[in-house]
Amino acid sequence: MTTRVAGGLSRAPVSLGLLAVIWVLAVISGAWAKGPSHELAAHVSLGLPTLDKGYVWTLWTSGVFASGVGGYLLATVFVLAVAVPVEQRIGSRRFAIAVLAAQGAGAALALAAARLASAVPNSWGLELHGHLTADPLPWVFGALLAASAAMHTLWRRRIRALLLVILVTTALFAGHLPDVTRLCVALAGLLIGPLLFGRSARSPVLGGTIRERRTLVAVVVAASVLGPLFAAFSPHAIGPLSSLRELFDQVPYSARELVDICADPALNDECRTGQQALRLSGIGPLTMNILPSMLLLVGAEGLRRGRRAAWLLSVGGHIVLLGLACVSVIVRTIEQDEARWVLYGIHRHSTVYRDFAPLLALIAVLVLLLATRRLFDVRAARGTYRRVWLGTLAAAGTALALYVVFGTLLAGGFDRDPGVGTLLRDAPLRLLPPVYLQLFEPPVLPLTPAATLLFEWIGVLVWVTLCLLMLRSFFTPTAGYDLGGERRVRELLHNPGGGSLSWMSTWAGNRYWFSADGRHAVAYRVYSGVALTTTDPIGERRGLAEAADEFAAWCLGTGWTPCFYSVGPDTAALAREHGWSCLQVAEETIVDLADLAFKGKKFQDVRTALNRAGKEGIEARWTTFAEAPLAVTEQIVEISEEWVADKGLPEMGFTLGGLAELQDPEVRLLVAVDRDDHVQAVTSWMPVYRDGALVGLTLDFMRRRADGFRVAMEFLIASAALSAQEQGLEFLSLSGAPLAGSDTTEPDLDRSALDGLLDLLGRTLEPVYGFRSLLAFKAKFQPRHRPVYMVFPDAAALPTIGIAVGRAYLPHLSLEESGQLLAHLLRR
Repeated sequence: MTTRVAGGLSRAPVSLGLLAVIWVLAVISGAWAKGPSHELAAHVSLGLPTLDKGYVWTLWTSGVFASGVGGYLLATVFVLAVAVPVEQRIGSRRFAIAVLAAQGAGAALALAAARLASAVPNSWGLELHGHLTADPLPWVFGALLAASAAMHTLWRRRIRALLLVILVTTALFAGHLPDVTRLCVALAGLLIGPLLFGRSARSPVLGGTIRERRTLVAVVVAASVLGPLFAAFSPHAIGPLSSLRELFDQVPYSARELVDICADPALNDECRTGQQALRLSGIGPLTMNILPSMLLLVGAEGLRRGRRAAWLLSVGGHIVLLGLACVSVIVRTIEQDEARWVLYGIHRHSTVYRDFAPLLALIAVLVLLLATRRLFDVRAARGTYRRVWLGTLAAAGTALALYVVFGTLLAGGFDRDPGVGTLLRDAPLRLLPPVYLQLFEPPVLPLTPAATLLFEWIGVLVWVTLCLLMLRSFFTPTAGYDLGGERRVRELLHNPGGGSLSWMSTWAGNRYWFSADGRHAVAYRVYSGVALTTTDPIGERRGLAEAADEFAAWCLGTGWTPCFYSVGPDTAALAREHGWSCLQVAEETIVDLADLAFKGKKFQDVRTALNRAGKEGIEARWTTFAEAPLAVTEQIVEISEEWVADKGLPEMGFTLGGLAELQDPEVRLLVAVDRDDHVQAVTSWMPVYRDGALVGLTLDFMRRRADGFRVAMEFLIASAALSAQEQGLEFLSLSGAPLAGSDTTEPDLDRSALDGLLDLLGRTLEPVYGFRSLLAFKAKFQPRHRPVYMVFPDAAALPTIGIAVGRAYLPHLSLEESGQLLAHLLRR
């Protein structure tokens, strides 16, 4: 271990050299304790004053000093944790170029921004104009973003999105020159990276899996919520969105002093100012003002889970905030008063940037939410939000009743004797954050601790209840999730059993139909008025034909077009007898295990994979997603996200499983793990039962590291076959390859002109999704081939069925991704 660490550090001479220079200069100059002295800072720190003196070198020297012992320790951590690995990845020469170029260009850009801000009269620009900064973190961030150009798509997008969101948030809300410098140097690194690695700039667009894209949107929304809170708890923040800190202004008068002031008509303005300050002071009002942001933060968690209600909550919340902000601007413009900004605080120096910068931030987040609305289509079960609103209304009604009752009992604790009528008029206002009530005169103000507790905290209870109920709703089962139906389907899949692909019927998104006798089931999805089944009907072989007829009649009676999708030759032959149309849509490959032996020339590639794995210390381990260690599951997620992200195209679903399907406890995982416990590849295997006994396994999920063990898939499938053979199983199904067929397929059904159309479509999509290449890969295991069909009652319904199939496979396909797919096809 020590040797490995030493070897790793030896490959980062520039990072460690810069770290040594930082500490040597800190000790020699005495800057390690409180930063550079005033005389030294005037020559080495970055800022407009030093640049005006012609000290151009400060663009770089500011990166080898820090503001004190905390800054030096933080810089050390970031150099060791970030800069060293980055240098090891991209090489010392490129790292040195990235550091010098990003630091110089970014620091110059930061000073240009400070100069521009100071050219317009505003407090932020004045602060930036006179500040000096010394901070090593900017060049670390610049090098990291420059190196992101050489990373795989997933980590490039994650690092760019997360780091830029953090840096933009701190620059807008904290707003000090170090914050602006870090952002500008990071942006410079982002632009320099493609030049260093000879690649075109690739922005962190929202690509990859649905899960990853939802997470990135949730992160942006959460950052927009946490930014104001960050400013609130940073009384020294100076950024353009930092005004929330003024909620911490000291109250000029106590409640009893304010009673005397308000009694004097000549002090009316001072009375109003004092009332506003008093109503917004203390822990209770502060908590109440923050709770709407907490509700939006809860919404961000719902966005991460793809919930439609969370999207509606986030969009509605930002629209309300925009409306309140506009009203605030109009009122303060008309009245020219010191009214507090409904979003952030008090604006004693109203300027264009302070009025409209928060609006632009809200608009940007709202546009992002509207542009990604298709990602958030997960709906809760019927009645979920009715219970949320009823619970909130019950809490509000209870709170209002308590306020009136206890307010009457504590009448002497207010600045005037509140009658029941006054309390009834004031009670609804207790449910609104005080910052939204600044334009209204308060009917009463509390004087005693008991009255203050009642006045300030009764509304907090209602908001907390709403937040908890909304958060709980995001963990409830989704709409259409039929727990009882899925349980019955699983029982049928165990006994009497299903086909080799039938386990797909348990996947999320399916609905379930059961025959009148309960012995047969059909899993289906409805798109565009088409009931699209997932594989063959499930149940006893005797009676399958009657069950299929019953399901088709039920669909037609409901107004849907039935379409049996991904079914075998038996169901297709039955449908043909009924006059239905049939199309081969995939090819399933099955490996019989009874006499399997990887011998002979035809298995040369398989034997090579097994032998190489043994020499390189790679072994195959059986597990499940629930039983696997966290380190293994995290690597599986990383490999999957990377695989999808590198394609740059939307992930397909329906009969193609993803990460969500791995979490089924009955689905087995076979992972290829090296000596260092690094997962090189992963496969998932669905069970196939007959009369309660396991007879086969079906391959579903296949992912491997792009730069890992090259023949990992051959190794894992061969290992699975040998292991299943030892267990006495009958077969392995390597699953189907959509829009692909082999010349060895038995012509059990006549082919039509429509089959030729699908064949053309398969050839067209091959360069994009590679289904035919997948079928050719599976041929290494010498399987037998089984055609998979789609059958439907009327060829006239084929266009609608085609739309339904497309929506089933790509339910979240956006206009942008459609363009990307078309561009790929045209280039090919």
